[in-house]
Amino acid sequence: MTRADLDKQPADVRRMFDAVAQRYDVTNDVLSLGQDRRWRRDVLDAVDAQPGERVLDLAAGTGTSSQPFADRGAMVVPCDFSLGMLRVGKQARPALPFTAGDGTRLPFADGTFDAVTISFGLRNIVDPLAGLRELRRVTRTGGRLVVCEFSHPTWAPFRTLYVEYLMKALPPIARAVSSSPDAYVYLAESIRAWPDQAGLAALVAEAGWLRPEWRNLSGGIVALHRATA
Repeated sequence: MTRADLDKQPADVRRMFDAVAQRYDVTNDVLSLGQDRRWRRDVLDAVDAQPGERVLDLAAGTGTSSQPFADRGAMVVPCDFSLGMLRVGKQARPALPFTAGDGTRLPFADGTFDAVTISFGLRNIVDPLAGLRELRRVTRTGGRLVVCEFSHPTWAPFRTLYVEYLMKALPPIARAVSSSPDAYVYLAESIRAWPDQAGLAALVAEAGWLRPEWRNLSGGIVALHRATA
């Protein structure tokens, strides 16, 4: 698969996520060996949402990442472009205000949110820079951004093993547990083609965010990026 193959039209990617929605959370748990739970806790702590604050959880999928913000008293809006994900999420978490939205054209006014976050979804926005700029638009001055995204392991031997896992082990595991295993071939390719930690931090700064920084999780498999508006 070439880099051009990754530049799918939004409708194609949307259909892909619609297809995996039913077993998405279970599949992620298996493929990450349970690490996704820890990563969600790290995002929750990094956002540090206070009671009454308005939080946008973009690429929220079924709302698994959104519910903990509501549990802390924040007014969280789970937003996703996949109607299939939103339907599954609404069935499981009817109290959350699931909202359909394109990451490059969010259906919210300027300065609506105190904090915005996106986990493992920035890669799937057709123009990540435009997505980061749009997140900046809907965040109040002084608000905060938290991006949790796959990255590049910092130890070279482990990085080689990780790429081997992505390209060889992940697809057969996905076939065993996912409702649409072919989608995970695309996801593996998109992870391999994604910028490293410094590259994403530069993109965050280019989008107008201030003081971008990151912290590696799980040896750099994932990086937690933060910035302020």
